[in-house]
Amino acid sequence: MKAENKPSKNQKYSQTLKLMGNSFTITVVCPNKQLADKNIDIAVGEIRRIEKLLTTYKDDSQTSLINANAGIKPVRVELEVFNLIERSMGISRITQGAFDITYGGIDKSLWNFDKTMTRLPDAQTALKMVHLINYRNIILDRENTTIFLKEKGMRIGFGGIGKGYAAEMAKQILVKNGMQSGIINASGDLSAWGFQPNGSKWTIGVASPDTPNAAFSYMEISNKAVATSGNYEKFVIIGGKKYSHTIDPKTGLPITGIKSVTIIAPNAEFADAMATPIAVMGIKAGLFLIDQIPDLYCIIIDDSNKIYTSKNINLK
Repeated sequence: MKAENKPSKNQKYSQTLKLMGNSFTITVVCPNKQLADKNIDIAVGEIRRIEKLLTTYKDDSQTSLINANAGIKPVRVELEVFNLIERSMGISRITQGAFDITYGGIDKSLWNFDKTMTRLPDAQTALKMVHLINYRNIILDRENTTIFLKEKGMRIGFGGIGKGYAAEMAKQILVKNGMQSGIINASGDLSAWGFQPNGSKWTIGVASPDTPNAAFSYMEISNKAVATSGNYEKFVIIGGKKYSHTIDPKTGLPITGIKSVTIIAPNAEFADAMATPIAVMGIKAGLFLIDQIPDLYCIIIDDSNKIYTSKNINLK
């Protein structure tokens, strides 16, 4: 008589794939590969569902419909999209407009961040274009769940919050499904919960801005999210100076002085959304804001590799 297989000890199972234009790695801790694969598929399905709602690359997505009707009429959206836009506007308010989902109007036409870009747009042109960036011109009607962009030419985009939102939603679905531990890593914006199979917390490396594949420091986390915004992701070098793809919504020009901002927060959506505006606000104002918000922590590296951290943060 064959002995029955005893359930093996939990192990880590991971899959990496391209979603939302980014590399996502989904890791779960569970007894066998079959269960892991089934759950990872569920998480991937959730991320794809969100991508369909939020993408600006398809004309029939909710984001594209809102943009196509800018200055014309309100567009009815799913409650989930409505709530995400409302939360985005809340982040615009606390960051005094340094985070703004209406940046879409200047995106490609002013800044393409590829090899063809050999000079900066002049400050006047940049300023002319940023008048369309104003989160206050998003009109929300909760009763009818409609979104209206007041000005013609306005465009919203979820580049600053969408990845984190997708990571958070995928995590929630996995937790609901009984996955007590795991990590969803969306190109460096990640949400980690539970513990590794050996019972220890997850060890997360903070990328070094000069060699992004190497870590300059590590931290141990559980039930937290980490997001990094750095000028090593996308940049152009003009006249020997490096310009980051992080644009100040008030000037339309790239920020300088900060190489990277890493945010540690209770959830991935909030971490993702706070990383860019802190870079825009600058070191002093950025750290001051972070220190006002409970459970929010931050590491900033400036152009001369000096490290600044918010209160109560322990780097290894």
